[in-house]
Amino acid sequence: MKRSFLNIFAVVALGLAVVGCKKGNEATTTEAEAPAVTEATAQTYKVLTDESTIEWKGFKPAGTHFGTINIESGVLNLEDNVIQSGTFLIDMTSIEVNDLEGDDKAGLEGHLKGSMEGKEDHFFNVEKFPTGTFEVTGISTDADGNMMLSGNLELKGNKNNITIPVSVATSGEDLTLTSDTFTIDRTKWSVNYSSKSLFEDLGDKFINDDIELKIVVKAKKA
Repeated sequence: MKRSFLNIFAVVALGLAVVGCKKGNEATTTEAEAPAVTEATAQTYKVLTDESTIEWKGFKPAGTHFGTINIESGVLNLEDNVIQSGTFLIDMTSIEVNDLEGDDKAGLEGHLKGSMEGKEDHFFNVEKFPTGTFEVTGISTDADGNMMLSGNLELKGNKNNITIPVSVATSGEDLTLTSDTFTIDRTKWSVNYSSKSLFEDLGDKFINDDIELKIVVKAKKA
């Protein structure tokens, strides 16, 4: 009996640890703010789109899917090697699934893009909203000394401000911005399909509201 109790306690503790970790990775999300202003003395870096990417991961009871989204264009402006402002265009038509092949891959990509007949609004409806945007609103440091990047993320015509941990490295004329892995609640951008928090009686057919993201941006002095 004692061993059974300890085993149950261990499972519960592990579950709480996983939930706590997940919440810790969720981006702080607030209403959109005014974009940061670029000073005339700032150094501009142009995003190298072929070397930059957004990695995504989605979750449901039956498993996990993951892939990438391309950055269409963008600039970062630095003052004394600190990000001052910047804007990115996200190519939502480039959503790719990397864990499937063949018809399964094409089917899920079409589903996510909303490019399948009768499913235009299931996820991102890229025909109506082909691009997303991210515009820097500020840089700060958290209590642990981590760099926190804030910006307005616009998807599917909805704009919210998010704050995420990032690191920035420069070498000569090159710059690399890398985010920690973080999550956003997709329903805050009206990506509502199969959301358990919005629709009842889904059983185990729901898809988690949280989407996991990791951003890597490579840029060069303009």
